[in-house]
Amino acid sequence: MQGADPTTSDWDYVIVGAGAGGGPLAARLAEHGMRVMLLDAGGDPRSGDARLPDDYDVPAFHAFACENPALRWDFRIRHYADEAQQGRDWKYQAGQGVLYPRAAGLGGCSAHNAMIFMPPHASDWDRIARLTGDPSWRAVRMRRYAQRVEDCRHRPVWRAFRHLGLDPTGHGWGGWLQTEKSIPLSVLGDQGLLRVLRESARSFTHDLPTPLLSTLRWLGGGLGDPNARRWRPGSFEGLCYTPLATAGHRRSGVRERLLAVAARHPDRLHIELDALATRVLFDAEGGAVGVAYIKGARLYRAHAAPSEQAGEAREARARREVILCGGAFNTPQLLMLSGIGPAAELAAHGIPLRVDLPGVGRNLQDRYEVAVTHRMQLPWKALEGARFERDDALWRRWQKDRGGMYASNGAALGVVQRSRGAAGPDQEPDLFCMALLARFEGYFSGFSHWIRDHPDQLTWAVLKGHTRNRAGTVQLHSADPRDMPLVNFHYFEEGDDAAGVDLKAVVEAIRFVRRMTAPLREKGWIAEEVAPGTAVDSDAALADYVRQTAWGHHASCTCAIGAVDAGGVLDSAFAVHGVKRLRVVDASVFPQIPGFFIAAAIYMIAEKAADVLLEEARRTPLSAS
Repeated sequence: MQGADPTTSDWDYVIVGAGAGGGPLAARLAEHGMRVMLLDAGGDPRSGDARLPDDYDVPAFHAFACENPALRWDFRIRHYADEAQQGRDWKYQAGQGVLYPRAAGLGGCSAHNAMIFMPPHASDWDRIARLTGDPSWRAVRMRRYAQRVEDCRHRPVWRAFRHLGLDPTGHGWGGWLQTEKSIPLSVLGDQGLLRVLRESARSFTHDLPTPLLSTLRWLGGGLGDPNARRWRPGSFEGLCYTPLATAGHRRSGVRERLLAVAARHPDRLHIELDALATRVLFDAEGGAVGVAYIKGARLYRAHAAPSEQAGEAREARARREVILCGGAFNTPQLLMLSGIGPAAELAAHGIPLRVDLPGVGRNLQDRYEVAVTHRMQLPWKALEGARFERDDALWRRWQKDRGGMYASNGAALGVVQRSRGAAGPDQEPDLFCMALLARFEGYFSGFSHWIRDHPDQLTWAVLKGHTRNRAGTVQLHSADPRDMPLVNFHYFEEGDDAAGVDLKAVVEAIRFVRRMTAPLREKGWIAEEVAPGTAVDSDAALADYVRQTAWGHHASCTCAIGAVDAGGVLDSAFAVHGVKRLRVVDASVFPQIPGFFIAAAIYMIAEKAADVLLEEARRTPLSAS
């Protein structure tokens, strides 16, 4: 990639991982005069396969990007240690696991995600501030990082008046990440879609204790903008749209941010792709001084077609610090390969212990997601002619004016709710239900074809946020850095939610979706409920459905901020306990999984980490020698 000479050894920072954490961090540091080498094990997500760049560019193709061999890492994980319970999930492949898609390459998982941009709740930041005693984590201070990231394009009136100081929304208007509405106006000619929106909204509103007052509050609170600053206490609840990280209804994000900065500052930012980090390098005093890596394409065995080549062994040296940004699976793996982690586990793999940190790879968390899927009486008019391929009718429409359903990620409507278990005054809304014009019931090999092959489906995806389970683990499979780690989330009762609060909340959400869709069934617009099916109706049967089919895609919290004796791995400035000049900035840093969608939270911590590092650099200038 464009950049400075990678053979030089005077990098200020070496960053591992060009995703949501490492990409924005590297870009910001380079903009402020630092020389940064950014390593990533993948390539450019807009090249290398016949379906590219469309799988990357076209918002509606994000499921196909997840299965594109040029982008994908196919982790195979477990939800349960108990084989009988695990085997009840139809997505499970015995001897392998459940597919958990990740992306390798420039932009990381921002290259294949559904592009939803929703910063977490204020309480998520305030909790870290209380845990660490560090007021810089307070929500009132963290909002500026969301504003630094965002270039909001979905509130045009307030965008026009922002220069006059009239802006109650709290949005950012000049950041590096454009955000737009998920459903363009050009698809609202689909009467079936309009029925879903209208009837769902009417049903939801009629269920409220004070429908008129609630509607007025919704109108005054941003017209369904879930990211707007609230004009009354509390977090957003109710009907919403899902803001997307797109520019002109085309995916745009970390990749574009990095390439723009590398073009402006080629002497400061070098992006080394096809570079698999194998361990952190240390000096005689135990401080991090660089990263060992092997150069070559498809070296990690999560790739769809991993290479058998050995690769070329190389090193990247840092004058200031090393920052690991590989995500919730790969960062703890790299720490353990470097001798930092649970002593017994490292000993079992013959890895010399450098720092005993029992929290590395522990505390793995995710959201629970399930599907309530319907077959409609008629296919969606907005998807007429859709083959989800280059040159079909909808692609030509999108290519011409960025109109039509391909300009969307498929999310027609969102609802933010509070379960009964989150009814206390200090609890945040914990349920996000999203209407998708597709059949989507989790991840398995070939899942993207369900979206193409079922143009008459409506899926309400139910997402349970603020989950209570902390029992998931990431453990080494071997000391070979090319092997994937062993990942087990230990869902529900197998984990540490013995009271079943999460499980009850998901069941409650399924019943809520059924109430919202009842008018569509009664009027004959829904032909049948495909999953879980109307025969699955008792609380016990619905709970079994949730246990057997739930999935997630926001793995986090495996190198958590916190005290060592409480399982923490990092201090409040992202530094690894007991190791000088080594930090972590990715989804693994959170003590508890934040909000509903994790990408925005990671962008925010990347910007915060840049401030931390730049302030540290100002305090400790390097000698000219």
